[in-house]
Amino acid sequence: MICSSLSYAEIYQWRDKNGNVHFGDQPPTDADTRKVNVKLNTYENTEVIDSDQWAKAASQKNNNSVVMYSTKWCGVCKKAKQYFVRNKIPYSEYDVETSEKGKRDFAKMKATGVPIIFIGSHRINGFNQAQFDAVYTKYSKVSDK
Repeated sequence: MICSSLSYAEIYQWRDKNGNVHFGDQPPTDADTRKVNVKLNTYENTEVIDSDQWAKAASQKNNNSVVMYSTKWCGVCKKAKQYFVRNKIPYSEYDVETSEKGKRDFAKMKATGVPIIFIGSHRINGFNQAQFDAVYTKYSKVSDK
């Protein structure tokens, strides 16, 4: 099993002399800065969890076999969505920052990052094409029976 890698860097916002806004973890010493609170992380590696209660609930309540919890700003989420569209994989998506269901489920899962992808009775934290394919293929064979 691969564990997720989460980073907890402090992020700062400041304006340069031209009024342009900048963000970074190392602000200049001569600028007026403010700390930005970042609440969510992106899973950089993937972790597959079998027989997860949330995976079962998500697949039972949804017509699609793939359910993803994501955010608009998450690059890994965008990569997963592009992969689903390109490969004609039906999926449902819930934004954990803007959707009430997404917020509620994310809190109940005690999740710390996105994306979270459910396939049948499997939960995948993060997205890796090879791992997704292995789980999705296994799920497709079981559901075809």
